[in-house]
Order: sequence, then structure tokens, then C-alpha cells
Amino acid sequence: MTTGVTIGEFSRLCHLSAKTLRYYHDISLLVPAGVDEETGYRRYAPAQVDDAHLIRRLRDLDMPLAEIRGVLAEPDAAARQDALARHLDRMEAELTRTRDVVASLRRLLGPEPELPVRHRMAPGSPVLHIAARLGRTEVADWCGRVYPELYAVLDALGTDPAGPAGATYSAEFFEGESGEVVAFVPVAASAVPPGDDRFTSLPASRYAVAVHSGPFADCDITYGRLGLHVAEHDTALPDPIVELYVVGPDDTADPDGLRTEICWPIS
Repeated sequence: MTTGVTIGEFSRLCHLSAKTLRYYHDISLLVPAGVDEETGYRRYAPAQVDDAHLIRRLRDLDMPLAEIRGVLAEPDAAARQDALARHLDRMEAELTRTRDVVASLRRLLGPEPELPVRHRMAPGSPVLHIAARLGRTEVADWCGRVYPELYAVLDALGTDPAGPAGATYSAEFFEGESGEVVAFVPVAASAVPPGDDRFTSLPASRYAVAVHSGPFADCDITYGRLGLHVAEHDTALPDPIVELYVVGPDDTADPDGLRTEICWPIS
């Protein structure tokens, strides 16, 4: 007795066309349980239905064929689940990024709110810092690692921050593929251990300052509007731009009270 089902029957079971099933056989993605040597007719085992369903869904999620082949070839069920979970995590991250970009574009196309710009003379101040040469796509992950390190150092020294944490971004960071970024936490001068090169000083500088309180995806818009204001009303300097990460509600903050002060160096 012939076992299994024909390719036509199998296509109805798994909602994959016969043409697609032949293609998956040709690339060894879903190989029939048996092929008649004389007629070439393919027959599939009922147990292959689950694999076919899985393939169809993974293709709907744009998983590359090579990755699907690896998932199906994995004999360990837990390892297969891990591979699928990693792909779903990547898809969810991409969906989040797409939603953020779409929402940002809608805001960009909407009415432009007023951007208050003020001037500030910042005195030189000691800071605990970590510097690195980074590309733009590396900054978020790097900041997520280094700020806990900075606060851990202050805790070990028994010292409180003297102001909001921040970062400086060199002109090269914006103009090239990468550049120096310095993450810092201000400290009192009396708290700086002598000769400890983890501490440095920010120079006294004059800034044009604007507050960004929306999503991170819109930060470039605030940069653009502040930069245009500086071009029209001030003289910009090539010194690093300073961002201060301020927590606490005010009239410009988002509901979580999080905002970024962008400080553009001017003469």
C-alpha cells in the first residue's frame, strides 16, 4: 500500500501551492517523504504538515530560507525554539523601529511648534567621564552600559552627582562615520580624588540651549531647528555639542519628566 499523500493533497493540508512545494523540494527545504522512481510523483508524510505550516509562517515573517532550513534541521526542540524566539525578537524590534519612524514622520509633517532658545554661560566644572570613538548606531547601546558604570564609581566613592548626566559629541561625530563621544556625570570639585584620570573638567563655554522633550527619533529635528537659530542669530563654534539629560517635570517635559537639553557652543 502506498503511504503518504500526494502533492495536491498536501497542498490543501498546508496551504502551499504545488509549485511552491516543488521549489522547496528542489532547494532541500521540505523534502517529500518519498518520490516514485518511475513517475517522479512526490508523496508527503502527514507528520510533515507541521513543518509546512511553520515554513509558511516564517516566510511571511521574511526569515531567510537558509535560516528556516537551519531551524528545521535542528533535532533539539529547545534549540529550535531558541532560534525562532531570536528571529521573533528581531522582528519585534524592527516593527518598533518602523512604528517610531512612521510616528516621527507624521509629527514632522504636522504644524511646527515653537522652539524656545535661551543662552547660557556655563562655568567650567569637574566631571567623572568615559570617552569612546563611536558611530551613530553605537551610541544608544554604549550609553546604556557606561552610565551605570559612572554612577557605580560615584557610589563607591560615597559621592553624589552635582548635576544631570550628559554627553559631548565632537564635530567629527556628526561629519564623519564616527567620532569622540564623552559620557559624564558632574561632581563637586572637593570630591575629585587627586590624580584620578577618570575625572576631567568641562571647559567654561557659552551655549545656545534648546530642550528636546519628545521621542529620541525626533532629536534630529530639535538639532536642526536649534542649529538654524544659531546660524541666524549667533556665531557657532566647532567645539563639541553638549547634551544634558534632565529628569523632572516642567512645562516642556514629556509625561515621564524626561528631557534633553541640547547645548550648542557659540562665541
